[in-house]
Amino acid sequence: MGLLKRRKNKKFSYEPRFYKGDGNPYEIKHKFDDFRTTVGDAPNFRQKLNRAIEDYKNNTDKASAKRFLIIFLVLLLVALFIIDFDLSIFFKN
Repeated sequence: MGLLKRRKNKKFSYEPRFYKGDGNPYEIKHKFDDFRTTVGDAPNFRQKLNRAIEDYKNNTDKASAKRFLIIFLVLLLVALFIIDFDLSIFFKN
């Protein structure tokens, strides 16, 4: 009777009419994936982290590295201010 059965989805083999290219036309890919070293298949967190560090070290754009460092330091100081961290423990009186 069909009360307990779930309905199966229909499958279509649709092919775009005017598509003349290589590969899958429905594949979602970022336009900078070809230039990144961190996009590949990394099975674990350690390899992903090592690839990200290598990519950061091999970066030739020093302005972006400096901008990243400044943003990181500002966010760190804001976070320390929010949790009311006392910075006087680092200085001698």
